[in-house]
Amino acid sequence: MSGILNNKRIILGITGSIAAYKSVILARLLKKESADIDVVMSDGATKFVTPLTLKAITHQLVMSDMYDLKSYLKINHVSVAERCDFIVIAPATANTIAKLANGFADNPVTATVLASRSPVLICPAMDGYMYKNPITMENISKLKNRGFFVLGPETGELASGLSGEGRMIEPENIMGYIKTTLGQISGDFKGLKLVVSAGGTREKIDPVRHLTNRSSGKMGYALAETARDRGADVTLISASKIESPLGVNFIPVESAKDMEKVVLEQCSDADILIMAAAVSDWTPANVNDQKIKKSKEDSLEIKLVKTPDILERLSNNDNLIKVGFAAETENLVSNARKKIIDKKLDIVAANDVSRVDSGFESENNKIILIDKQGGEEDLGMLTKLQASTKILDKIKTIIKIETKYNR
Repeated sequence: MSGILNNKRIILGITGSIAAYKSVILARLLKKESADIDVVMSDGATKFVTPLTLKAITHQLVMSDMYDLKSYLKINHVSVAERCDFIVIAPATANTIAKLANGFADNPVTATVLASRSPVLICPAMDGYMYKNPITMENISKLKNRGFFVLGPETGELASGLSGEGRMIEPENIMGYIKTTLGQISGDFKGLKLVVSAGGTREKIDPVRHLTNRSSGKMGYALAETARDRGADVTLISASKIESPLGVNFIPVESAKDMEKVVLEQCSDADILIMAAAVSDWTPANVNDQKIKKSKEDSLEIKLVKTPDILERLSNNDNLIKVGFAAETENLVSNARKKIIDKKLDIVAANDVSRVDSGFESENNKIILIDKQGGEEDLGMLTKLQASTKILDKIKTIIKIETKYNR
C-alpha cells in the first residue's frame, strides 16, 4: 500500500553538525516509506558521517564535492534540484542558515536549494547561544518570509554539555512534518476537515476508580495519521494517553460526556467523522467525592445510567460523512448492518474483538467494511495503519459519489 512518500523525490541536505548522525536515521525512515532519496552534503557534514554510509542506505550516489568532475557528470545540483518534490536540510547549522538567507551557493547543499523551486524544510541544530543570537534569528525570519519551513530546534542537552534550545528535532517527528506538508500540497483529502475519535472513555466512580474498556486508541491514531498524510485537516479527539501524531489538532477527553461535547462542537463544520473511540455505554449515576472504602460487606452495588449516543445525535446531519465502528463478539455483520440503519451511517467498520490476534490492544485489525448501499468488503488481517488506508479509500469513493449527486 502506497503512502504520501511513495516514489516522491526527496533531497536530504546534511551539514556540519554532530546531529548529522540523526540524518542517517532519517534517510532510513524515508527509504522505508519508499521515497527516492538524493543526499547532498557539505564538506563539514562528511567529517561526521561518510557519503558511503548514506549511499549504502539510499542506494544512490551522494553529492559531497561540487568539483569532483567524475561524480558531477553523474549527479549534480541542477539535475537533482529539478527532479525533486521536497528538500529537507537536517541538520541545518547556523552557517548554512546564514548562507541560505543571503543567497550563497558555495557547497552542494546551498547550491541545490538555490537551484530548486521545491518546498524546503530547515531543521536547525546548534548551540543554544548561537541559535538565540539576533543574527541567527534574523536569518531564520528571512527564510520563513521567503516560504521556507522551519522545524525546531528542541530544548535539551547539547553537544557542548550545556542544556538549552538547539537540539535537532528527532527524525520521527521530521518524518511526520514532511508527510503533513506533502499531504497539504498534493493529498487527495486536501481541503477536507476530518474528525477522528479514539480510545476508551473513562467513567469516574470515585477519585481513584473508573469504568473503562480495553480500547488502546491505536486504530483512531492510525486513522488520524493517515488522513493527515493525505492532506486532511485532522482533529483527533482522544480518551487515550498515547502521544498525538504531529500535525493534527489534538483534543484530550476523559468521559463519554466530554467526548459528546467536543465531537458535536468539532462536527459543526466538519466534512467527515470517524468514530473509532470505544465510548462507554454506561456511567455511574453518582460519583463519590471520596474514595469508597472496603467494608465488611461482600458486595458493592453501583447504579449505572446510559451515556449519550453520539452518532445518534448526529444522525440527521446530512452534510457529514459518518463512519462508525462495530466492535462485536458475535453476529458481526448483522449487528453492523443494524448500526448503519439505526444511526444513519455511511460506513461501518466491523471487527471481531473476541479474537486474540487483532482488535483491542493489538497492532492489527481484521475488519469488514459495510456501506449503506449494502456493499461488504472483508479487508482481512492488516496492521492498523494499513486498515486506515483502506477505510480512507472507501470514504474517498463516497465523497466522489456524494459530490456527483450534490449531497
